[in-house]
Amino acid sequence: MFDKILIANRGEIACRVMETARAMGVRTVAVYSDADAASKHVALADEAVHIGGPAPADSYLRGDEIIRVAQETGAQAIHPGYGFLSENPKFVDAVEAAGLTFIGPSADAIRKMGLKDAAKALMEEAGVPVVPGYHGSNQDADFLQEEAGKIGYPVLIKAVAGGGGKGMRLVESPAEFADALKSAQGEATTAFGNPDVLIEKYIQQPRHIEVQVFGDGTRAVHLFERDCSLQRRHQKVIEEAPAPGMTAEMREAMGRAGVRAAEAIGYKGAGTVEFIVDGSDGLRSDGFWFMEMNTRLQVEHPVTELITGVDLVEWQLRVASGERLPARQEDLTITGHAFEARLYAEDVPKGFLPATGTLTHLSFPAECRADSGVRAGDAISPWYDPMIAKVIVHGSTRRVALSRLARALEETQVGGTVTNLAFLGALAAHEGFAQGDVDTGLIARDLEELVAAPKAELRHKAAAGMVALGLVDAAPETGFTLWGPLHRAVTLSHSEEEFTADVQVDGPDRQLWTVNGETVLAERSQGHWRIEGRRMPVTSEAGALITVFDAYGLEFTVVDPLDRDAAAGGDRNVIEAPMPGLVKAVFAKVGQPVAEGDRLAILEAMKMEHSLLAARDGVVAEVLAGAGDQVEAGAALVRLEEEGDG
Repeated sequence: MFDKILIANRGEIACRVMETARAMGVRTVAVYSDADAASKHVALADEAVHIGGPAPADSYLRGDEIIRVAQETGAQAIHPGYGFLSENPKFVDAVEAAGLTFIGPSADAIRKMGLKDAAKALMEEAGVPVVPGYHGSNQDADFLQEEAGKIGYPVLIKAVAGGGGKGMRLVESPAEFADALKSAQGEATTAFGNPDVLIEKYIQQPRHIEVQVFGDGTRAVHLFERDCSLQRRHQKVIEEAPAPGMTAEMREAMGRAGVRAAEAIGYKGAGTVEFIVDGSDGLRSDGFWFMEMNTRLQVEHPVTELITGVDLVEWQLRVASGERLPARQEDLTITGHAFEARLYAEDVPKGFLPATGTLTHLSFPAECRADSGVRAGDAISPWYDPMIAKVIVHGSTRRVALSRLARALEETQVGGTVTNLAFLGALAAHEGFAQGDVDTGLIARDLEELVAAPKAELRHKAAAGMVALGLVDAAPETGFTLWGPLHRAVTLSHSEEEFTADVQVDGPDRQLWTVNGETVLAERSQGHWRIEGRRMPVTSEAGALITVFDAYGLEFTVVDPLDRDAAAGGDRNVIEAPMPGLVKAVFAKVGQPVAEGDRLAILEAMKMEHSLLAARDGVVAEVLAGAGDQVEAGAALVRLEEEGDG
C-alpha cells in the first residue's frame, strides 16, 4: 500500500478521497489554486501546495506542475478524482513516465473509451448491445442524412467527443436534419475542438441506467446498477441504486455486459458503463444499449457504496497498489436502497442560473451522508462547479429511502446563496417519481410544477423582520420608551414581493407583528421564540440577505429605500453580467440595430456558457467589454441607446 498520495482535484471529491486515505493510514497531499487557498480540501490534507491561478487551465489542468509537486512531496501515486485530468490519457502517460502510479485505468483503456464512435465499435466486437446508429468516420452531410433515414426518425445527432449534452440535437423529421447537423457540429467544435458526430436511434421513453464496474487489469466484477434517469438538460439531478423495476434477469444481463466491456479493454480501477434503456414497456433484457463508459469514479458512486457496503475509493487504492480484486462477483450483494441528490448554488426561478455567495450557514441532518467540499464561511467560487454537497440516504426499501431523502432535504440548511434545495424537495415529493415511473423527460414535462417557489407565510416574514431589526435577542429594556411600547418597521423583499413589516414591542418576550394588514404574535418562552404558536425557524444573516430555514430556505432581502428608488423599474438599456465570469464572445457592435432576445454576448461561469440577450429592441450605443475580459457580477457589458434617441 502507498504511504502518501496526491489528489489532483479539489472540492467534494478531494475531501472524499482524503477521508478514505486517512482511514487507511495513507497520508495525502492537496494541490490548490489562488481561489482555493482557504478551502476545505486544503484543511483536510496532510500537506497542501499552491499550483497557480484560479482558472482551471492555470492550476488543476497543469499536469506537469501536479506531477512535479507529487515528486517533491514524496507522493507515490496520484488520484485524479473526477473531471479535470481524470480521463486525460496524456496525463496518465506522463504520471507513469515520472515513476508514479496513476490511481485509475491505463492510458490505453481511456483512449479506447474516449471517443463515442470508436467505443461503440469496440463494444459491438465484445458482444455488448449498442443502440442502432451510424458511428463511422464519413462526416459528409448528405451521407449522414441518408444514414438517419435508414435508422428511422426520430434520431439523435451526438458529438463523438461530447458530454453534458453539448453537440447533441434531437431530429424528428428529415426536413430538420440539415440545420440540426450544422448546429451540433458548430457547438461540438466550440466545446471539444472536434466537429465529428454520430447518429443514433432516439429512444422514445428513455431511462438512463448505468452499471458500476471494477477491474484489476485482468478480470472485473460489477457492483450492480444505478438509475440516473432524473436529469435536466442531460445533467443528473437525483440518482438511486438499485434501479426501480429492475428484474433479476435484466440485472444479470446488464451486469454481464458491463463486465464484458471492462474486460475487453483490460480495465483497472473504478468505472461506469452507461446504458440507454427503453422504459416504454417495463425493463426487458433485450431493451438496453451501450452509450459510453466513464473511465473514472462517478459523482454518484456513494449510492453504490451504501447498497453494497463497499468503499470504492479504498478498492481504488488497493488495486492501484498492486492488489487483486478485493471480492468475487458472488461475494457482492444488494442491501436496501439509496438516493443521492445534488445540491447546487443556483437560481432555479431564473433558469437554474449558477450562483455565487459566501455560505453564512451550512447544516445537514445527522441521518444523511453529506459529501461536501465547503463549510460555513466558504465562498462559492465563479471559477468552478457550484455544487455545495451531495445529500445521500439509505433505507431498507425504496419507499423508506425516498422518505428519508425528503426529510433530509427539508432539514438541510444553506444560508448566504440561493440553492436548488426546494427543487430537489419537489422532486422527492413527485408522485410519479415515488412510484418509480421515471424517465429522462420527467423533469422537462413537469418543470413548471417543480420549480414553483415555496410561499412565505406571515410567520416567516415576521421572523425575517425580527432578524433585520435585531429583535431576536431582545434585552429587557428593548421596546419601551418613556411613553409606551415601541413601534418599529423594516421593508423587506421576497420573490419579487416587497412588503413592510411593522412591530409593536411590548417587552423583551412579546412582539406583535403586522404585515399587509395581517397580525401575528411572537412570544418567547424558556429561551425560545414562538410565532403563531410555532417554534421560530433557525435563521442566518449575510449583509442584507436573511435566510429563514423553513420550506427549504426562504430568502429575504432588507430593502434600502435609497437603493429601491434608484433602481425602480430596472435599466433595460444595459446588459449586465449576472455573475462573475469570463467574457467568451461579444457579438454587439456600436450602431448595430438589435431586437429583443438577440444574443449580444456569451459569459462563461462555473463551467457553463450563458447567453446574454437584449432586453428590448434598440441600437447599440456602447460595447463595454471584450472577449477574454474577466468581469464581476453586475458589470455593464453592452449599453443600448436611450429609447427615443436619434
